[in-house]
Amino acid sequence: MSHFPLFEKNTAPAESVEWLEKAEQNFNMIPNIEKVMALTPQLLAAYTFMWDGFNTTTLNEQERQVIYMTANFENECNYCVPWHTLLSKKANISQDDVAALRSGAPLSDSKLNALRNFTRTLIANRGKASEAELQGFFEAGYSDKQALEVILGLAIKLISNYTNSIAGTPLDPEVEDLRWRKPLIRERKSD
Repeated sequence: MSHFPLFEKNTAPAESVEWLEKAEQNFNMIPNIEKVMALTPQLLAAYTFMWDGFNTTTLNEQERQVIYMTANFENECNYCVPWHTLLSKKANISQDDVAALRSGAPLSDSKLNALRNFTRTLIANRGKASEAELQGFFEAGYSDKQALEVILGLAIKLISNYTNSIAGTPLDPEVEDLRWRKPLIRERKSD
């Protein structure tokens, strides 16, 4: 049982209220993750600002969801995977590829799969990628700028995945039917 409170607009620190309102505008409700982050207004503000900024990058909605879902999978975020499953479906990622993102399997689209592999490499190697790994990312059609945009996406996920990990954020009813646990994977190789 977590001892991290879930704040509403009427109970949150005053500095968090505007950011909770922004979350409500973005999602038509306030997800529990934002309710937890409201305890630290600076964290909630940074998360919201970065989330909104990531949406204006050169990466399209599907690519952003691939980055988010890859980080959620690798960081074993039981709270984020259901939400980003829903957002991936809204981004028109195929059912098979949504299932692949939830299970760690290869994606059917080679460009998106290269993005997933690059994202996974950065997570596994603490931001380090070999020249060959970078080249594979670029050969798939991505740019230097997009490599940096991946880092922005990972920074957002670090905030949410780590917050959920220590807070044990309860899953929202809106995504209860998409509940997730990381599957056991025996051996992983690049796809």
